[in-house]
Amino acid sequence: MNEIILKQIAILSAIAGGALGALSLIPYVNIFTLTILFLCVAAFVLVYMKRENLIGIFDLREGAILGSIVGFVSFVAASVVYIPIDLLLGIIPLPILQSHFFLKYFFNSFGGILVLLMLVFFAALISALMNAFAGLATSYVYEILTGFKKEENESVNFEIK
Repeated sequence: MNEIILKQIAILSAIAGGALGALSLIPYVNIFTLTILFLCVAAFVLVYMKRENLIGIFDLREGAILGSIVGFVSFVAASVVYIPIDLLLGIIPLPILQSHFFLKYFFNSFGGILVLLMLVFFAALISALMNAFAGLATSYVYEILTGFKKEENESVNFEIK
């Protein structure tokens, strides 16, 4: 896969994850933003890239791989935005804020920080799995709607350097 496409996908998914992480701070909106973050942010990013012609024709395998990358990066970015702001808002001694922002209890010890980091990592893996399916479904729907299918000799070799 082209490194430029991977960088673009990482940047777009980090922006989407950061925006969804910021929206997750709103108490009654957070369930919707987390559902979007776990289930279908990859579909939105891939459709946006396809609409802006940033990505060419991709088959089912590439859709699943790109979806998993989008899911992992977006969840980590959402956590990087959400956790510090939640911690800062949890320190403010207002009763209305204490009921929603409770991550300060994780930071009482070093073990709590490790548990929080492991929680974020494994939740990001689950998000990558769910968004891999969303990317796969997006590429499948794109193949059905447009009729374009990547030829067998056009497959892209994925190399990790």
